[in-house]
Amino acid sequence: MKNFLDKDFLLETEMAKKLFFDYAENMPICDYHCHLSPKEIYENKSPENISELWLSGDHYKWRAMRSCGVEEKYCTGDATPREKFEKFAYALQYCIGNPLYHWAHIELQRYFGIDTPLNAKTADDIYDRANEAIEKGDFRPQSLITKSNVKVVCTTDDPIDDLKYHKLLKEVDGFDCKVLPSFRPDKALNAHLEGFADYIKTLGDVAGVEIKRYKDVITALLNRVDYFDSVGCRVSDQAFDYPPYAVADD
Repeated sequence: MKNFLDKDFLLETEMAKKLFFDYAENMPICDYHCHLSPKEIYENKSPENISELWLSGDHYKWRAMRSCGVEEKYCTGDATPREKFEKFAYALQYCIGNPLYHWAHIELQRYFGIDTPLNAKTADDIYDRANEAIEKGDFRPQSLITKSNVKVVCTTDDPIDDLKYHKLLKEVDGFDCKVLPSFRPDKALNAHLEGFADYIKTLGDVAGVEIKRYKDVITALLNRVDYFDSVGCRVSDQAFDYPPYAVADD
């Protein structure tokens, strides 16, 4: 029986192994969609603990925790870092077969040197071992990106963002990774949510457009597309709270 997460993990055929080890393994990574913070990448601070590194902004981990009935205070609330990690470990043990389970254990193995499966019983020990690795090693954002051979990162950015940190990152010496914005105009369509009117006012202000009708919204968004393009944006993304539709006439 193969060991879990050995060097041939998910490589089921000889052709798969050849393609990975001979060609793909050392190729640079271009991440066209992520939720990394350009501000955090620029400030390049070391995390205080693994909960800050893993759980402070990962909505995939929060979704798994919520699906397992974990209270919100352990996701985005005021629980202690250890408590949050323990609750994530509790949820993760029910995620076997989900990519989240694989991702978490690959990260523990490759970046922390930890091969122990993470679950409710091992959470405290792994929490302490991971924090010891953070204290002794270099887990700053730019270092992790460089170590992972990532050459392009596309963050997720609202049309009203000033993209300040994307510009600053272009001037950082010794950091060989392009951090580029991506255009994510979800809020411009969410007329049903509280704060929509204030958002549209801000969009008009930053785009230099007085918004009085929906065509003005389009003009404002196109202005921001041009601005994003000037900072290096080449991709866009869109999420919908619900699928808009119209009932066809009989």
